[in-house]
This record gives sequence, structure tokens and C-alpha cells, in this order.
Amino acid sequence: MFRAQHDTLRKRARTDATLGAALLPRILAVFREDAGLDRRLRRCRGITGLASLCVRGQGRCRMALPRETLYSACMTIALAIAASMVAMSLIVAVRYLIVSGAFAAATRARYPGLYRGLSAQIRREIWWSVASAAIYGVPAGIIAWGWQNRGWTLIYQDVHAYPVWYLPVSVLAYLVAHDSWFYWTHRWMHRPRLFKLAHAVHHDSRPPTAWAAMAFHPLEAISGAVIIPLLVFGIPIHVGALGLVLGIMTVMGVTNHMGWEIFPAFMWRGPLGHWLITASHHQRHHELYRGNYGLYFRFWDRLCGTDRGVGDFAREHAKAGVDRDRGGRAARVLAGRGRDE
Repeated sequence: MFRAQHDTLRKRARTDATLGAALLPRILAVFREDAGLDRRLRRCRGITGLASLCVRGQGRCRMALPRETLYSACMTIALAIAASMVAMSLIVAVRYLIVSGAFAAATRARYPGLYRGLSAQIRREIWWSVASAAIYGVPAGIIAWGWQNRGWTLIYQDVHAYPVWYLPVSVLAYLVAHDSWFYWTHRWMHRPRLFKLAHAVHHDSRPPTAWAAMAFHPLEAISGAVIIPLLVFGIPIHVGALGLVLGIMTVMGVTNHMGWEIFPAFMWRGPLGHWLITASHHQRHHELYRGNYGLYFRFWDRLCGTDRGVGDFAREHAKAGVDRDRGGRAARVLAGRGRDE
């Protein structure tokens, strides 16, 4: 009896082997029909974490992926990305409120009354800035999710992945690239139709305050929100160096608008001041509504003939009845020669 069973099993094995040998060329032919199958299979694994893929050929599904499973996987990913976007929007908004609030408090302490009568304007600046923070959080949230879960971007965490000297170089590269993008989009925003449509929202702050740094129309906010997320795909940067770039961006955006010069005179008057932008330079932009379009550096303004020098805050301080002596030596410097011809 055992021998008969053994013979039966051997016959079945030979039959299966014959059937398999006959089916193998047909299976391979199916895979050859779709040259992009392997690529799409990898994409499916990358997106859903599943190895199954519905391959359609000759009107029928060869490998079935349960619809409920695919729907559940897609919903999980969509919710994770949405949560990341909300989290990044909150981070940007809180960062803005903390930094702007801190410099607004410093302004009240150093120049009491400088923001007198501007309560309605400040409320409007905060409203537009928080709305802009929500817009900034969308691409940032998508990129953050992709970086953490799919290895997108060239952001790295191991400080030894690149030479140590590359850390400051990468920060400078990001600042130069950001400044270039800002100069040209900012100058573009000053074209009459675009100014009326979008950029006028920012210039409605007269004079701007520490709360005006992100007071943008949504169209302008979109143009500013995409540059850093794009750069992380092209320029490697350590996560800590990226945090420094974002910190510099926030601080310079706030201090350039707060109505007085916080940096020492050598940064905006001496040889260094010929290339760096601080509040004294940006104040001229808000005064003249043209020129001085840069964010960190003056080289684009100088190269393109749009540099209007540096200004002073005497007019705004006089309007507000600020006690200039209370500001000390820096305030007296601001009252002196007001521009760099």
C-alpha cells in the first residue's frame, strides 16, 4: 500500500513539473508584455508597503490587490501627510508668534510708543501672517513626511556624512539661493498688476511692525513657501544646519520690519554693510515702494541697479513721539546721516 502511494506521489510530482515547465514561458511572456511592471511594482511597494499589484492584461486582473486593502493603505498615507502638514503649519505659526512677540516686546521696552495707534494694523498683520503660516506648512509637511518615511530629500542627520567645513558652506548656499529667489519674486511682485493683486497686502503696513514679517497675500505666501522645500532636493544639508537657516530667515524677516535697527552700526554702515541687509536697508524699500528688494544680501540690488542705500527711522519715530534719547547711541546714529549714497 505504501509503495502504491509513493508511486502516486511520484507521478503527481512529474505531472506538476511538466505543467510548471509548460507554464513558465507563458508567465514570463506576461511579464514581458509590460516593460514597466517592475518599476510600478517598486513604486507600489514604496507607496503602500504592499508587494501585491494588479497587473491588467488582456482584460483581466492577473494578480489581484484587494480594493479594501488598497483604500485603507491610501487613506493611512493621506491622513499621515495631512497630519504632517497641520503640524508644520502650527510650528511655523508658533515660531512666528514667539519671535515676533519677543521683538515687539523689545520694541516696547526700547522705544515706548513706537507702535502707538497701530493696534488695528497689528491685528491685520497677525491675521495675514497666521494664514501665511498655514500655507507655508503645506509643502513643508509633505516634504517632512517624505523625508521621514520614504527617504526623500538630501537632508542628512549624520554630521560625518560630509566634511565639517561643508556645514557653514551649506548654510551660506541656502541663504544665497533663498536671497536670489526672494529678490526676483519680490521684484516681480512690484509689477503694477501683481502689486495691486497681492503685494499691496504687505505694504498696507505703514509703518511695518515686528508683526508684519509674514503678512502676505496667499499668492505671495505660496511663492515664498516653495523655495526651501525645493532646495532640500538639490543641495545636501544637515538637519541642524537647516534649522539654522530657518532661524535666520525668521529673525531677519522680523527685525527687518520692526521699525528700528537692532544690529550694530558696522553691520549696516561699514564695509560689511555694503553687502548685508538689515532693517535700515529694508526700511528704504517700505519708504520708497521700489528698490532694495533683497532679503539677506545687497549684491542683487547692486548688480541690477535697484539699491537705494540705507535709510533712517527719524520720521516714524518723530510721528510716534518716541523719546530718542532713551534709545541711546544707536538711536542718535539713526538720526544722523540717514542714507548710504
